Amino acid sequence: MSETSSEPLDLAIVIVNYATSDLLRACLDSVFASTGGLRMGVCVVDNASPDDSVEMVKRSFPQVSLIANEENAGYPRANNQGLRQFGFGTTMATMTEMEQLPRFALLLNPDTVLPSDALSQMLFFMQSHPDAGVAGPKLVRLDGTLDKACRRSFPTPEVSLWHFLKLDKLFPRSPRFGRYNLSYLDPDVVTPVDAVVGAFMLVRREAIVQAGLLDESFWMYGEDLDWAKRITDAGWSVWYNPAVTVLHIKEAASQHSYRARVEFYRAMTVFYEKHYRARTSWWLDLAIRGGIAGLGGLDLLSRRLRGSHLAGARSWGEAER
Repeated sequence: MSETSSEPLDLAIVIVNYATSDLLRACLDSVFASTGGLRMGVCVVDNASPDDSVEMVKRSFPQVSLIANEENAGYPRANNQGLRQFGFGTTMATMTEMEQLPRFALLLNPDTVLPSDALSQMLFFMQSHPDAGVAGPKLVRLDGTLDKACRRSFPTPEVSLWHFLKLDKLFPRSPRFGRYNLSYLDPDVVTPVDAVVGAFMLVRREAIVQAGLLDESFWMYGEDLDWAKRITDAGWSVWYNPAVTVLHIKEAASQHSYRARVEFYRAMTVFYEKHYRARTSWWLDLAIRGGIAGLGGLDLLSRRLRGSHLAGARSWGEAER
């Protein structure tokens, strides 16, 4: 944590970890090299890692607040533990109480590596966009390609239908069919979007107070989309800022696990039922549910036949994040 001060923190960073000790070390090294004079606190929430993650943090990063869960609490619950460590999630009776919270909170995956100016540049972006409740950078994979999940549309019934029919892959440049991952947009242009991914999700204090913490009915997947949806419903905007580029080593913790895929399809259903089912016609409702059940069932069956379900116990929630 940062030195004690009467001033609120500029930034509270929450990193949820499962069995990625080496990656977590690299992530934390990059975080502390990217402070840029910010008043900053970092909380690592470990979801009962079987490796030396907890001991590594205690030994190498004593300035980090560490929560070591005795069981895998899931991704949104663990993030909420970290956010509560900084005072979020409590009832704010006065404006003064709210202003004692960190000005911004960052959800960050342990398989990310930040450039030295990432944090200061992202906070400057938020200050320059007072309407922004959420912002995320451009995320790239190890091979330099864009992590498509870093800017997204909400999976409305129409967007989901085009995705299930794979029209977004057939026509990625189409503004109608390419909305799932906004593949028709230039990845190097700053733009408002529906959502950014929880691997690097910077959120304004006031937006958190208004929308509340992450929904723990999700285990993994969908909770970042749901949070962005609730924040935009509260009147804030979400921005994609490719002026900052962050390395994202995806699927490090889940290792393509079977459980991760089960939760991926379950999250689709939870998000749809929470935000869209009440306003969806019966025939489209049937098509969406059939698509999730059919495609999900085939995917899970193929994974069982390949034996990948045996890896399910390792997952905490990173596979597609």
